[in-house]
Amino acid sequence: MFGRNLNKSFVLLTGGFFLLCLLSLIHLTQGQAAYTVTELLNEVWVEGRVQDIVMSFRLPRLVIGILAGGALAVSGAALQTLTRNPLAAPSTLGINAGAFFFVVASTIFFPSMLGNFPFLTALLGAVLSSVMVVTLAGRQMEPVRVALTGMIISLLFASITGTLQLLFENKTNGLFLWGAGTLVQLNWNGVTFAAPVIAIAFVGTLLLAKPLDTLSLGEDIATSLGQKVGTVKLATWAVAIVLAAVTVSVVGPIGFIGLMAPHIVRMLGIKGHLMIFVHSFLWGAIMLIGADVLGRIIQPGQEVPVGAMTALIGGPWLLYLAWKTARSLKKSDRQMGGTTSPVRLKVIVPILIGLISMSIVVAFSFNGTVWTLDWTSPVVWNFRIPRVITSFIVGMILAVTGVLLQGVLRNPLADASVIGVTSMGGAGAMMLLVMFPAIPSAYMPLGAIIGAVVALLIILVTSWKNNFSPMLVALMGIAISAFGSAATQVFVVKAKLAVAAALVWLSGSTYGKGWDDVQYALILFGVFIGPAIYMTRKLDTLTFGDDVAAGLGVSVRSARVWALVIGVALSTAAVSLVGTIGFIGLVAPHIARRLVGFRHFPLIIVSGLLGGILLVTADFVGRVLISPNEIPSGLIVALIGTPYLLYLLRKMR
Repeated sequence: MFGRNLNKSFVLLTGGFFLLCLLSLIHLTQGQAAYTVTELLNEVWVEGRVQDIVMSFRLPRLVIGILAGGALAVSGAALQTLTRNPLAAPSTLGINAGAFFFVVASTIFFPSMLGNFPFLTALLGAVLSSVMVVTLAGRQMEPVRVALTGMIISLLFASITGTLQLLFENKTNGLFLWGAGTLVQLNWNGVTFAAPVIAIAFVGTLLLAKPLDTLSLGEDIATSLGQKVGTVKLATWAVAIVLAAVTVSVVGPIGFIGLMAPHIVRMLGIKGHLMIFVHSFLWGAIMLIGADVLGRIIQPGQEVPVGAMTALIGGPWLLYLAWKTARSLKKSDRQMGGTTSPVRLKVIVPILIGLISMSIVVAFSFNGTVWTLDWTSPVVWNFRIPRVITSFIVGMILAVTGVLLQGVLRNPLADASVIGVTSMGGAGAMMLLVMFPAIPSAYMPLGAIIGAVVALLIILVTSWKNNFSPMLVALMGIAISAFGSAATQVFVVKAKLAVAAALVWLSGSTYGKGWDDVQYALILFGVFIGPAIYMTRKLDTLTFGDDVAAGLGVSVRSARVWALVIGVALSTAAVSLVGTIGFIGLVAPHIARRLVGFRHFPLIIVSGLLGGILLVTADFVGRVLISPNEIPSGLIVALIGTPYLLYLLRKMR
């Protein structure tokens, strides 16, 4: 049996090596300076034009692609074993986002450090995000929990990074192409820096292969066999983080390679971590070089970020893995819970109305430098008042969306951003601008609606046969969100927009809203709030599990479909008004649940009012914090809401 596996491994390695050689030849002939494969093979050995081009630009790009693809794949394979999560990878666990954040921060505040120590900078961010994942996900490393933790940490770092890029646009302008993942190399410096680090870390993973084989049998068995489980885990985390960080420091945060390559290797029948790591390195290199080749075939003569191609290929793969993972997990009928001593609506609503009145009066009266109570002045009446009212209505919409989606998924960490509607809405808007560059920015909401509808259709199609299992919908949403976020970043680069203008809309902003927007928001809220309230009784029943709900005569599938449709419609309305704002739908319902319990009618009322307060406050803070400049309210909400969510995730069992 061992001999047969060894022969199979050798055949696959040989075939993969020749495929990599073929892709490499094609790769070396691509670019603005054209020559054929024959000319390459004949002239690369003698001094001249071909040799100069190959040795100075194309060969460094090829070598760094092979090294980066292999490093990401081995890192993903190690992380999947550590977390016992088939969705684990440097991108899905927030490691890439943490490294990118530290690079952006260093560019702004410590430029000399980034120039002298790029790997150390990225490594610090990768270590920080990894520590956060391990700490918050807990010892059990339950797959859905790990995936949610990684997604929230990615959102946290992405929000902070987006804020810094807006505030320091001139200093960070050059990072956008790199931030989308690119193999462009102008010399051999990147290769000479990354190669020894990747080589040492790769050897480290090979030395850990046998201990990881033992660890895969279970921690109890590994301990009984004399293995120091803690030491093995720490060493594996270390090499996985180093491989991811050195890659980010040279070519930027490239996603999906670390997710796909290990799965392809396992599908080929490779067993044992030693061979899995070796094959993963080879197939990671093949996939990244192949993606770069494909990108330059699609748009010859133009630089397509390789991250665009890996996202295009990896998105459907991630959806498949999420679907497969959810089906393999045990069914969970988690109760949402809530306070055992709920406050009555007649008590809490007047208090909230008082807080709303105070926040609105302050928002109407202060512009960051001067107070005024003359609300009839043209500036206040035509700009500030409709902006504040729009913020309040959108905040209510987002909070109600969160209540509906949390009721469907029986998960207090669910909202439109978690099931992918928000990120796909942003991707749809940016795709519209890429496909039709002459179209006015006022049509971006149309693209957002298309993206949100696509996200909903994917969830409906993949979850229908499984009666919309909450775990399946949650994992599919995480996959959709990861794909949408990657695609959005790529589209921002390809659209060649003013960076600030693109980031403001994608971050969520109520800037420039007028009375027409108020009217539009009121109409949308009025249309959907009735059906949302109608669903509250069915959601109350679903809280106790599918079996109980079905026993009480509720059509579980129908209830989930309609709740999803209404929730996505509300979320899409919000995106079309102010762009992609997350976290309101997560934070407001959770606070409300602690006040009024789990029953959905009072929960919708209180959550809606809290959501309005939160967004009005965030908009006010963003407007006055660095006046006369502004920070998009979506970024303020994310900066406040993410630490709170991480705290909740740590407390939840």
